[in-house]
Amino acid sequence: MLERLQAFFQNLTQGRGNDAISPDDPRIAVAALCFQVMEADGVVHEAEREKLEQLLRDEYRLDDAELQALLKAGQRAESEAVDYYRFTSDIKRHLDEEQRLQLLGILWDIVYADGSRSEMEDHVVWRIADLLGVSDRDRVSQRREAVMRSTQGSKDAS
Repeated sequence: MLERLQAFFQNLTQGRGNDAISPDDPRIAVAALCFQVMEADGVVHEAEREKLEQLLRDEYRLDDAELQALLKAGQRAESEAVDYYRFTSDIKRHLDEEQRLQLLGILWDIVYADGSRSEMEDHVVWRIADLLGVSDRDRVSQRREAVMRSTQGSKDAS
């Protein structure tokens, strides 16, 4: 899983420096969608936020200041958005089909970071998948893989 996530985030940042986060940086769209998924059930669990921070820090190789800047930009963009289209259209321009599948897997990983999946989280990921052009079959497959990763992670923690 770590290799998959690392490849995904490295592809997003190819040709970009970490020092400046421009408004059109696709990492902002990714972070904003992650925030939308985290907030879907009305509660942002600490485990979800920690998962997001870990993914962004490790895979984008961000220091604390850069991480906070990206989180702030993603959260600001998410709070200003009226729908998911703004982010998914940007992501579709920057990511190929395989990378969009990987992003969906990341969103599911965030959903399961707190150990459960709500109906609202499921709906948000379904809607994002639809806008990204990910099939129902692939969406369900990514969800199953995330469940396996989350149960494996809890076994490893024991």
